[in-house]
Amino acid sequence: MAELSNIRGQLDQIDGQLLDLFLQRMELIEQVTDIKKEQHQPLYDPNREREILQKVHARAGAEHAIAAHQYFRTILELSRSRQAAKLIPPTNVAARIAAMCTHEEACFPQTGRVACSGIEGSNAQTAADKLFPHGDILYMNGFAPVVQAVKAGLCQFGVLPIENSNNGSVRAVYDLLRAEPDLSIVRSIRLLIRHVLLARPGTTIDQIRTIYTHEQAAGQCSRFLSTLPHVDIVPCTSTAHAAQRIAASNDPTVAAIASEDCAKLYGLTVVRDTIQNQQHNDTRFLCITKGARCYAGADRMSLLVTCSNAPGSLYHMIAKISALGLNMCKLESVPIPGSNFTYQFFLDLEASLHQDGVLGLLAELERSCDSFALLGVYQECAG
Repeated sequence: MAELSNIRGQLDQIDGQLLDLFLQRMELIEQVTDIKKEQHQPLYDPNREREILQKVHARAGAEHAIAAHQYFRTILELSRSRQAAKLIPPTNVAARIAAMCTHEEACFPQTGRVACSGIEGSNAQTAADKLFPHGDILYMNGFAPVVQAVKAGLCQFGVLPIENSNNGSVRAVYDLLRAEPDLSIVRSIRLLIRHVLLARPGTTIDQIRTIYTHEQAAGQCSRFLSTLPHVDIVPCTSTAHAAQRIAASNDPTVAAIASEDCAKLYGLTVVRDTIQNQQHNDTRFLCITKGARCYAGADRMSLLVTCSNAPGSLYHMIAKISALGLNMCKLESVPIPGSNFTYQFFLDLEASLHQDGVLGLLAELERSCDSFALLGVYQECAG
């Protein structure tokens, strides 16, 4: 029986040969790319790839056919990614990126008219103030009006919550971004959110029968709310609206889940402090603007893609990203309204438009996916 060390020595020799052959193949791919560029040939040749994979499948035999197919499929993905870095076809995303680079600005602005959902004291207002220290905030009654204000040019920027570290994504905002291709994400910010239970001075928790708050805040405080089985939860447009409503009421049986700042703003008392499920309760807010824009230092991008409903389609999309060594920091499936179990995927990548191979990757994703949208290229900061 052969010793393990001997077998490993043989494997090392084979690995060295595989690496040498792989490098030779990539050198030939460079020549193929130059010829395609000179002759204006398309990047992707499905007949050629199908022919290669059929030969692999036939030679590998029944025992190793599937593994060999995946192995060579990965090699083909790497080869195509290399070609895509040099052959960027005239796609929609290529035009959008060109516009972004043309309008790329050196510094993110400190001022401007900014739309956000809620009223004075809302978490969106806190995010807007941190993003735009000298901004002029225009309050909107909901997320859709924020988007419409930016789309119509009433405001230069809009601030929207997109996800919470404990309660997940804000699907309504995803739906709005999906429907408005002319908007761009140009910044994001993470805020630590601390919720408290507010009521009129003198109110005790035993008196409370109704709690007003935003549905996201209710989800983030679900454990605390489960200790109050006889209390009704009523949704509001924002936590600040909930606090304002309690302040205007003379009813000692109502309360609000909001921030401690709202207690000072609306003359309320903190009945219970820090009631969110987790101490580390972060919410990401996006800053959107009209048109294809980005700012220097942008190192994160958000994409919206739809893959064909076929085995391996999601894997092959991810393989294209992996081939460039990019970190995918978010992947979430979202049902497409009106479809029968068909999904779109929201992806966040740690990548810059100026990074080698990224433009080619985006063009290749647009070509190979059923649908594709670049939602924005931006920098994320901590609040």
